[in-house]
Formats: sequence, C-alpha cells, structure tokens
Amino acid sequence: MSDVNWRLAMRSLKRDLRAADVRALFVALVLAVAASTMIAFFLDRLERGLERQAGQMLGGDLVLEQREPFSAELRERLENAGFILSDQVDLVSMISRGGRFQPASLKAVDDVYPHYGTSYVDFGDGTEQIASGPPPGEAWADPRLIELVEIELGDRVQVGQTELAVTGIIEREADQSGGFGNFNPRLMINTADVEATGLVQEGSRIEFEILAAGPPAALDQVQGLLAELRRDGVEVRDVRVDRPQLGNALQRAESYLGLAGLAAVLLAGVAVAMSTRRYVERHLDTAALLRCFGASQRQLVTIFTLQLMGLALVAAIIGALLGLVGQAVLIWLLVSFLPMTLPPPGLMPLGLGVFTALAVLVGFAGPTLLRIKRVSALKVLRRELDPLPPSAWLVVGVASIVFGGLLWLYSGSLPLAIALLIGGALLLGVLWMISALLLSSLLRVVHRLTGRSEWSQALRLGGRQLARRRQAGLGQLLAFSVTFFAMAMIVLVRGDLLSTWQDQLPENTPNYFAINIQPSERDPFEAAVSPRVETQSTLYPMVRGRVIAINDQSPRDAVPPDARGDNSLRRELNLTWQSEVPEGNEVVAGEWFSPAQLGRDANGEQGTESEGWMSAVDATQQAAPVPISMEDGLAERLGLSVGDEMTFSVGSDEITTQITSLRSLNWDSFQPNFFVIFPPGVLEQFGHSYITAFHLPEAEQGLIRELITDFPGVSLLNVDAILGQVRDVLAQVTRAVELVLALVLLAGVSVLYAALTASRPVRAHESGLLRVFGAGSRMISRVQGAEYALLGFASGLMGAVLAELTTAALYIYLLDLTPRLHLGLWVFLPVGGAVLIGVIGHALSRGLRRQAPAASLGLLGEA
Repeated sequence: MSDVNWRLAMRSLKRDLRAADVRALFVALVLAVAASTMIAFFLDRLERGLERQAGQMLGGDLVLEQREPFSAELRERLENAGFILSDQVDLVSMISRGGRFQPASLKAVDDVYPHYGTSYVDFGDGTEQIASGPPPGEAWADPRLIELVEIELGDRVQVGQTELAVTGIIEREADQSGGFGNFNPRLMINTADVEATGLVQEGSRIEFEILAAGPPAALDQVQGLLAELRRDGVEVRDVRVDRPQLGNALQRAESYLGLAGLAAVLLAGVAVAMSTRRYVERHLDTAALLRCFGASQRQLVTIFTLQLMGLALVAAIIGALLGLVGQAVLIWLLVSFLPMTLPPPGLMPLGLGVFTALAVLVGFAGPTLLRIKRVSALKVLRRELDPLPPSAWLVVGVASIVFGGLLWLYSGSLPLAIALLIGGALLLGVLWMISALLLSSLLRVVHRLTGRSEWSQALRLGGRQLARRRQAGLGQLLAFSVTFFAMAMIVLVRGDLLSTWQDQLPENTPNYFAINIQPSERDPFEAAVSPRVETQSTLYPMVRGRVIAINDQSPRDAVPPDARGDNSLRRELNLTWQSEVPEGNEVVAGEWFSPAQLGRDANGEQGTESEGWMSAVDATQQAAPVPISMEDGLAERLGLSVGDEMTFSVGSDEITTQITSLRSLNWDSFQPNFFVIFPPGVLEQFGHSYITAFHLPEAEQGLIRELITDFPGVSLLNVDAILGQVRDVLAQVTRAVELVLALVLLAGVSVLYAALTASRPVRAHESGLLRVFGAGSRMISRVQGAEYALLGFASGLMGAVLAELTTAALYIYLLDLTPRLHLGLWVFLPVGGAVLIGVIGHALSRGLRRQAPAASLGLLGEA
C-alpha cells in the first residue's frame, strides 16, 4: 500500500504544481530556505574570518603566558590537538649605542611568527609588508627608539651581552598589543638571539608566551587543559577577553546575524501556514472522493504528507543550492573591500537549511493538514460538510514548539529560547485580542464614512469585505503584523548597532597615551599638549600596587578556582585616586565616596592631606579599612562584592581596604580606565606618575618629536595601528549587517507575495460577484486597493507595537544596548504597510479584474 500512496502523492503533486497556492508555497519555501541558508553560509564564513582577523590582533587563536618556559609536554598536547605553535619572549632591557642608553621592551619572535597578518617595516626603501620577524643577528626598532637612541639603519646596538644590527623600522606589528605593559619603545629580535643576550636570569622581568593558531575544534578539545592552566596561574587569553572593544562588537554582530536568520525562518513559517491552509481547503473534495474509494484516515494523511514533504524536500534542496551560490556571489562582491580571505564554506549550513525547511513545514503546516483526516465521504454529495478547521491554539502551539527548537538551534541558548518562546506565546494571545479590537475599531470608523466620492465608497466596500471575512482578515492581519515586525526589528537593530559602533570609535578617539609623567612634569606637559590636540582626557595619577590578601586570606584561596590565574592577582595593578566618578564610569552597586571619606568638612571644602584618610593611620598600624571603588567585571571574576576587604602592597607598606562601590566602565572608549580607585589622601605619599590620553591630528605630528626631546622620561604609546585594526573589523561587520538586512527584507517581501497569492482565489470570487452586480474594473480596483490598504495599515500599526517591545527586550538581555523609542516607526510602518500591501495586492489582482465573472467565480473551487 505504501507504493500506492507514494504514486498517488507524486501524481497529485505533479498536477498541483499548476495551482496558485502550491506554486506560492513552493516559491515561498525556496526563497525562505535560500535566504536562511545564504545567511547561515555567510554568517559561518564571516564569523570564522572575522575571528581569524581578530586573532591577528591577539597574535593567535589562543595565547598562553607565564614567567617560566613552558614544558615540552604542554607543547605536545597543544600540537596533538591541532595547533600550530609560535614562541615569543617579552622582556625589558637597556639598549645602548655609543653613549646613549634607553630602556626598551624586547619582543623576541621565532620563525613561525606571525600566525595572521603582516608587519609593516621600513628597510630604507619605503614601507613593506612582511609576514615574518627579523632573522637571527638582526633587530627591528620602532620609530620612538630610533629617535631616542639616534639609530640609523645598519647601526649595531648593544642588547645585554650581544650586539644586533638594526635593519628595519617597525611602522606596525602584525599583532600590535594594546595593553599598557609595554610602556617603553619596542625592539623586535629573533628568539635565537635571546640566549646570547644573557638577559634570561633568575628574577628577570620576563614573560614567555605560546601563540597558538588552530581550528575551533582544537580550542574545544583543550578547554579542560586551559581550565587547569588557569588554576595553575597561567594567563590564558582569547579575543573576547583580551580585546573587549573588538569582542563586544563581534558578539553583537553574531547575535544580530543569528537574529536575522531567525527572522527569515519566522517569515517562512508565516508563508507556509497561510499557503497550507488554502492547499488543504482546495483538497477537501479530493480527500472526500478518496474516502469514497475506501481510503482510510491514515492513508489520507500519509498521501498528502508525502506530497508536501516531497515538495518541501525539492524546495529545500533548490533553496539551499541557491543559498550556496548566492553567498559565493556575495563574497565575490565583497572581496574588493574586505581585507581578509574568508575560509571555504562548510556543509553544516547546507544541512541546516534543509532541516529548517522540513521543520517549518511540519510545525506550521502539520496541524492544518490534520483537517484532511476528518473529512467525510458525504462531502461529495453535501459540500457544506466541511470538517472543522483545527484549533487555533493547536496550530499556534505546534508552530511555537518547532520555532522554539529552531531558536535554540540558531542561538545555542536554551534559556533564551524558552524565555522568548513563553514570552512570544503570551504576547501572541494578547495580540490576538488587541488585533481583534483594532480591526473592529478600524472597520467601525470606515463604516461611518459618509462621503460620496469614489474613494469613500471604495473604503466602505473594502471594509465590509474585511468584516464579512473577519476571522480570515484577523489571521492575515496577524500574519502581516509578524512580517512587518520582523522586518522592522531587523532595521531598528541594525541602525542602533551601527550608531553604537560609530559612537564607540568617533573621529576624535585618543590615538596617543602619555605615561610616566612625573609630578614635576605635569603642568609643563599639559601646557605643551593641550593647545595642539583635539581632545584630551584628565591627567590621572597612578600608583602601582599588588593584591596580597582578600578577606584576610591569600588571594588564590579567597577567589573561585577559575579566577586563581587571573592577571589581576599575578601582577601589580594601576591604582589611582579621584574625588568624583570618572567620565565613562557608572556606579552600579554601593555608593561613591562620601564627603567624610573624601576628607571634606561640613561646608564641602577639601581638607588638608593630614585630615584625609592617612591621618587615621599611624606609622605601624592602620586604624580602619580605606574605602575603594572597584570595576564590576573584576569583582565578578574574583567573586567579590560591596563590603569585602582587600589588602594591597604599595611600596613597602600595606593598605587594608574595603569595597564600598562597584563601577561599570566603558572599555570601548580608548580612555584611561582603572580597576581600583581610592579616595584622595591615601596614595599621595607614595611615588606616583600621571597618565593621559589625547587625539593628535595628522597636521600636529611634529609635537611627538618635541615631547620626546623635552620630556625624555615620558613614554608615548601610539595606538593608531590598534584603532585602525578595530575600525577595519567594525567596518566589515557593518557591511555584513547591511547585507543581511537586505536579505531579510527580500524574504519579507517574498512572504507578502506568497500570502497574497494564496488568498487570490477568494478575492477573485469576490471581484466576480462585484462584476455580476455591475461594478466596473475601476471600482473593483479601488475596492481591492482600499481593502489591502486597510489591512496593511492595521498590520503596520501592530508591527510597530511588536517591534518596539521586542527590540527593547533584545537590547537589554541580548545585545547589551540602551533601549530607545523610535517615533518615526509609528508613522512609517503603518503608512508603509498600507502602501506596500496595497501596491502588491493591487498588482496581483490586476489579472483577476480583466477576467470574465464566470472565470473569477470558478477560481474559488479550482482543483
């Protein structure tokens, strides 16, 4: 019997391809799968490509750092996991040539360096791009070191116990570091020369690094090993930890692209649900005939399920192949301005597209298809014996479960999927009632129109047609509302993402940091810099201190196991003092320092230093903990909260503190930021320096030479290269977002087309009746246009409500953006919906208006 079922299903499918609703269903599935697959392919390749370029900024996909050489066993385990390893050694030493001496940060790289990207080096004939480090016996210096030591290319400099020839000037390193650990000018050498320098001694300030490059599977394989290394005090870095500016952008981009894929899936489901309903209604007579010939209920369901599954499978394969071709075309179009090579496409998006099509068909069409099971053989004689349609709650429930599963699959977060599913189900019930009220109100207003103009009559007739099909109109209103909501949500999120990224790195973002400014140099330095820069941050005092106890325990014992290797416990922290909350900081827990803690009197005047906190501390014992403000991210990693105590070692003294507030910081600002802030009157007695950041325009680059000459002890860190890399990645993410936006909008238009095509026979029947009663083509055209416009206006209004509520929730819980009200949406979406639905519906009905009434009336029962 299975062969008979299959033959019947395929013959019926071949015949049904001539029917409008089946063609609409097929085209909707093909376009939806093509769009979702194209997004999946593009997302997969772009994500891997962007993370690889982000890895260039870090130096590899994984970086391990500690003060001792790494064991051969560890190296072997990483290589067995699929990593390619590069060794790097960082240390500080005095560089000399003739009578000039200068502390420099030495960066020793091996022959594998760099994993990604190229360095820009000037060998005397202009800048060249080099995908390697200096060979043994040679060194490359940055321009600041060249200036300070007065080096010419070819000169030999003394590095420890050996001499190296300076053969290149580093304009930009392949893995330019953005931290403040390398305050000194840079000298890059080969690891083969490190031993000859004699600088690797017991107690030397030296860091050994392994830069590992490998596929995501390799990273997944060593997660347990990385957890062990962190507990042993090894610093483990990746792009999201070491580059918060880039990491936040990538996370938001990934969330957006995944959201766009889900929007395309939702649009596909809406089209499938509407097309399947018409498909089932058209096949009720066929099912009744089959029942007369002895077909069981199970056979009926099997035959029509096989037909739809065959249609979906063909559509999914064609759509997936179109998606594959489409993403190749998109990459070809983007290659001219994407400065990176994307990895080849994988097979996962292809399978995901086929699975998505089948899942959408089952979830959105399955409950409606069950209506055929209940058809009676008597319907052949009595056409009014149609089986009742399935419960709306059954249709919505099954579709929601399937969509929730796809949401979990696309987002990778089960709690997020469950929360959105439950929230969406509750919201849908509320929206159904609101939509019914909105449609009734709109029809009541239209009914009260008293004008005698042709358009007034068209609006009244259009409203009456909607009123006669109130349930069908309500279903279409919800379907169009969901479509407009998905399209508007993607547009809104895209706009706010781009605004956030543009605000993150404005044109006047600081491109220089000045460090080690001594107290005696503070005023002269500020006087020299301020008139010639566009923007400048506050000059922050800075003292180095190490955490030696937390709540009277050693730091490693007091923090969670995963935080024992945290960098803040292994190195000295930069501490500062401020009386006001710094710009870009926000107190999120506790309270900022009170006037009493700041040493102010009752009138708010600042007291003398002897009246500050240190007046309560005698030479041998501290009377009370000093209040401090801590960055909330560090506190979360270390498991600390307001009220916890920390002891810092500053110089030869110990200071016991208590956390009185937690702050959130804007790490994306390229401004000086501090994990720990003290009140004034505590750290001033210790040796300190100042730090500031400023934006120096291109026309004032000569100021750098003047500052090096006038303030030789001040370290100037140029972060233009880092800003350039971050801007490059953000630009690529922006293009990807705009491209995916266009794809989702195209999918939305295709869904509208499919939905209106599926309702074409019913509207043809109505136009035929109007023609019978004397209405001309012009009048019918206006009535249909008015009906579509009313439906589009109400749908746009509901879509605006949905978009505002959903984007607010997404901003808070997923994208980490500030919610905002989009006033233009409340005007543009209803008007745009009326125009879009009106134009598409009017265009699709053009052929019907030219048909004879008998032909139009016959479409209602087309087989």
